[in-house]
Parts: sequence; structure tokens; C-alpha cells
Amino acid sequence: MNLIENLKWRYATKKFDSSKKVSETDLKKLKEAIQLSASSYGLQLYKVLIIENDQIKEKLKPASWEQSQITEASHLFIFCNYTKVIDKNIDDYISLKSKTQNINVKDLEGYADFMKNTIGSISEDMQKEWTTKQTYIAMSNLLTACAELKIDACPMEGFDIEKYNDILELNTKGLSTAVVTAVGYRSEKDNTANAPKVRKSINDLFEII
Repeated sequence: MNLIENLKWRYATKKFDSSKKVSETDLKKLKEAIQLSASSYGLQLYKVLIIENDQIKEKLKPASWEQSQITEASHLFIFCNYTKVIDKNIDDYISLKSKTQNINVKDLEGYADFMKNTIGSISEDMQKEWTTKQTYIAMSNLLTACAELKIDACPMEGFDIEKYNDILELNTKGLSTAVVTAVGYRSEKDNTANAPKVRKSINDLFEII
């Protein structure tokens, strides 16, 4: 499998070559990989900001513990979860499902009510935790797609959520920063590029029952 070889190739890039940019063609492929990610109920209760503006990157760097990937990477993919799930989110999905699969909206009302009742039965804090988890599934698709395209990436949780939300004006949009991925091409000066991967053995990681 080429996938396995590509996953062996990838690593959490610590230093990017800022002179190298991801092409629009590859960027389109990365977007599509994220778009095709699995999500609970298919709702995709998140939005992905793609930052290529250097000035915004500079503003985000202090809020990211001064990590150099923020300003050196070609693009930053910022996965933002919905902070609250409302009925309109589900209604919009049902409308899209109706059009895409040629199903009468009336025939989907029971499914819509089920989702509204199930999601509505949990607290806002639990909803926020749930939508945050969904972003990690999408990010996983991004990391795999990057490996397939031989584009380097670094998933990042080391940032101040409140400061990110303020800089990106997310609070007024019902969004919150969940996780960030720096995307670009590794620098020749990144000493971690050739370090052997440290992973549990197959026998330690898996148990067949």
C-alpha cells in the first residue's frame, strides 16, 4: 500500500521552508479531502479557516506560544467547531440531503426530529465537546491527504483558544478554535525530519477479542 509508505514518510514538521507554497491545485485536493471526512450524523458542525495572509499569521504566533510553524508554513488550517447546535443546523442538513439524494423533505422529518431530540437532550457544554471532537476526524483526513501529496503538516494544540477566537473574530459567529494544522514543506534545517518514528508495536497496540 502506498498509503502506508506515505504515512511512514510524514511526521509532525517542526520547521517549514517559508519560500515554498502549496499550489492551488493541491490546496483544492486538501479541501476536498476534508469535505469528504466522516462526521457524526453527517452534520459537519465545524468550519475550516485557511490562513495564508502573513499579517494574520504574525498576529496568531504570540497566541501560539511563539511556535515558528505558524509563520513559516504555507497555510494554516484552523478547525473551528460550532459552540452550540441549533435546529437550523439540522434543518439545513436535511434540506441538503433532500436535494442531494432526491428524497422528499417530508420523508426525512422523523430523522430530523430524532437528531434534534438527541442533540437537544445534552447540555451546551457537552454539545461543544462533541462538535470539537468532530474537527479531529476532519483533521485526520487532512493529515492523510497531505501525506499522499507529499505535503508536510503539523497538527497543533499549543495555542490560546480565547486569543485565537478574538483575533479571528469567531465569538460573534458561534465558532471556537478547536485544533490547528500547519501545512507546507519541510525545511532542510528541520533536524526532526529523519528521526525514526516512535510507535508502540502492533502487538502492544492491538488486541483481537
